[in-house]
Formats: sequence, C-alpha cells, structure tokens
Amino acid sequence: MERQTLLTSLLLFTAVLAQVPGPLTPEVHPPLTSYKCTKAGGCIPQKSSVVLDANYRWLHNVDGYTNCVTSSFNTDFCPDIETCAKTCSLEGVDYASYGIRTSGDALTLNIYKTDPVTNVTTLNSPRVYLMADDETYDHFKLLNQEFSFDVDVSKVPCGVNGALYFSEMNDKGDKNALNTAGAKYGTGYCDAQCPPQNFIKGQANLNGTYGACCNEMDIWEANRAATAYTPHPCTTTQVFACQGTECGQGDARYQGVCDKDGCDYNPYRLGNKGYYGTGANYTVNTSKKLTVVTQFYTTDGTATGSLKEIRRMYVQDGIVIQNSKIQISGLSTDTSDSMTNNFCQTSKTVLGGTDHFTQQGGLKQMGEALGRGMVLALSIWDDAGGYMAWLDQDPFPADADSSQPGVGRGPCPTTAGRPSDLIRQYPDAKVVFSNIKRGEIGSTFGGEAKSERVRRHMGF
Repeated sequence: MERQTLLTSLLLFTAVLAQVPGPLTPEVHPPLTSYKCTKAGGCIPQKSSVVLDANYRWLHNVDGYTNCVTSSFNTDFCPDIETCAKTCSLEGVDYASYGIRTSGDALTLNIYKTDPVTNVTTLNSPRVYLMADDETYDHFKLLNQEFSFDVDVSKVPCGVNGALYFSEMNDKGDKNALNTAGAKYGTGYCDAQCPPQNFIKGQANLNGTYGACCNEMDIWEANRAATAYTPHPCTTTQVFACQGTECGQGDARYQGVCDKDGCDYNPYRLGNKGYYGTGANYTVNTSKKLTVVTQFYTTDGTATGSLKEIRRMYVQDGIVIQNSKIQISGLSTDTSDSMTNNFCQTSKTVLGGTDHFTQQGGLKQMGEALGRGMVLALSIWDDAGGYMAWLDQDPFPADADSSQPGVGRGPCPTTAGRPSDLIRQYPDAKVVFSNIKRGEIGSTFGGEAKSERVRRHMGF
C-alpha cells in the first residue's frame, strides 16, 4: 500500500489547484423536485437539482480556448501533474445542448443529439447526479429504507441502457485544495468498474494509470426489453485510486477491490420471459410509465443493522406488481422473489460464474456503503464494446447454448446494440425519470397495507 500512501500525500499537500471552475459559461443546475417520505406525514417535496459529470465537460487552458484533454491530456498544458493543475479549468455547460431537461419532478435524458444546421446526429450519452444544494450531492442512506421512482423506457431500444444507480462518491465531489470545482461541477465520480477518470481527488490521471473504484448499487439498468438490479460491493470506502491488479482489469478481474460482475436479478435470466417487455401481454408493460420500488431490509429492522435482503416491486395503472419469481430448477433460495446472500451464492453455482460477490463481503459490505451514504446517478448510454449483450441479448455470450439456464439475458438478438445502427434507427432514444422518493418502508408508493391487499387479490 506504499503507492496509495504516496498518492494520498500528493492529494493532501500539493499546493496547486486542479479542476478550477471556468469563467466562460455560468454553471446553473436544472431544478428537479424529489421527495422525502414518512408513513405518518406523506411525501414532502425537496428542492433538488442535477449536475453533469465533470468528465463530460470542456476542460480548457485557463487563459484560452484549447482543450486540455481530448483522447489524452494535452502535453502543452499537462506535461506533468503540477503544471496541468495550474493551467486547466473546468467549464460550466448549457444543459439543454446535452439533451438534459427537467420539468417539475421529471428528468429527460436523450442519448443522441442532432445538429439543427447540419442535421447530423451524434452520441450524447449524458450522466448526471442529484444535488441537495448547489455545492453538495444528495447523500442517500437507505438501510431499512425504501427508494422509488417512475420511469418511461418506451423510447429505450435494445442495446441502450437507461440507468439509475448509487455510487459511493463523496458528497462534496472530493472538493479539496486540488479540486476547487467540487460537486458543483460534477467531480469525484467512481464505480465498481474502476474507470480511469481524468482526475481523481483533483489530481490529473495523466497516463490513465489509476482507476476510480467504489461501491455501486445498480437500482435500474434497463431498456424496454430487459431489466436488472445489481449490487457491486467493494472492499473500500468512497473513492479509491486503484492501480494494477487492484483495479481488476483483464485476467485480474477477480483480484480487484470491487466485484465487477455483481449479483444480478434479471427476470428474463431467471426464467420468466413473459414478465417484462413491451405490450399488454407482459406483466410489466414497458410501453408506458411504471413505478419501480426497491426496499433494503436489515437484520434487526433498523438503519444500523446489516443488509440482509433487497426486495423489488413495481406499480403500474394503480396495481402493485410483485417481483418476478425465480423459475429455474435447482436455484432454491430462502425467498422466491428477492435478493439475499443465499440467492447470490446459489445463482453463481447454478448459472455459472465466479462468486466474487461473496468474496467482497456480499450484502453486508454493500449495506455498509448504503449506511454511509451514496450519490444518485442517472444516465443513458450505449455499449460500443459489448453491445449491451450482458443486459438484453439471448444467448449471451453469442456462442453459448440457449437451452442452458441463465444464458439468455433478454429477448434482443445477438445482432442488436451496434451503436452505428442505433444512432440511425433511434435518433430520438431517451429515458424519462420522475417522482424520485425515499423514506420509510411502505411510505413511497401507497404503503404496506395497499401492497398486502393487492398481494391477496392477486393470489400471492
């Protein structure tokens, strides 16, 4: 850990600035109402907003208009970390130009944008974070709590992911002496894939040497054909600047500090191919808006207990729809429709794969991050490397035997998801998130009593 100690020392004591706010475009966060709920008092509106991730912004020299980063750092301004910190600034953005629009409690994200003059459509793929105030990310502490939101994925085709998830980012965006932009400018991103961000804790990652690792709870990775929710525990706290094997890249995938595969709950993969999809013949109909409810139960029913179970349900047309039940022979767990450590361990055995989830601490480790507080990220993206096959294609991998359990992830063909096709066929692809709520279990979607009435009515 000597390398990490050296990095920490640089971050704390280098007397220069990085990610300085730029002077050209004022940073004005689009307002987005969210809600905090209790069973006794109902749901109270909160004055929230969203901020665009720093890596999507223009980073230019402080005295001009030249990019500090394109495919790599500009060595004229960034020959070394100290010089880069002095000469580059992070600019504000025009949110509408990024396909980011808010109205009341609704957020619309367009993955592509079309130039009105040239009529050329290009990749946009925005990622934003929910703000508690102008300088601070909203930190969600969800142990023994419930989180819900409405979503419209009717314009999200195969190969595109309209994602909503939690990342254990610092609530100030790692604002420090090196990073004076902070959360206001969307800094400090990390996730369980340990991506090589341009800056980590304000320090320029000049050669892409470091990755930004942290616990990640994927609440919603979905398009109109398939969906999954997936915890990714890491043996770290907040952002960790990994290097080498600890990043878990390539052949070292299961030696890193984070569980990159995670433990996924995907109805199609678990055998229920008629549960989620476009049309009235599906239990959850993605041709229209739906409510997604996720509950985090602890061992002792308190916010300080260990996470033991993650439950999912949906609400559509006023009806509470229980989560899809597991329909794979041999995958016996302690519940039939929720995520537990037993489910995660058994699914790795039955469906195949390395159980890095358990090795990294399982739900207990994920719960500790949820207890400390995590930042809500909302995004839409396509997958140039894997075509989103891991989420929505059957079979996955393409040469696998479709008759084997868990091979199919969704109904999309193996030829789907090519970005060049998507941008031509679906230039208006978008996701709409709205009605974001958190609170006591049973407080965000009509209460436990309503849920029980519907359960009995539907024969559960």
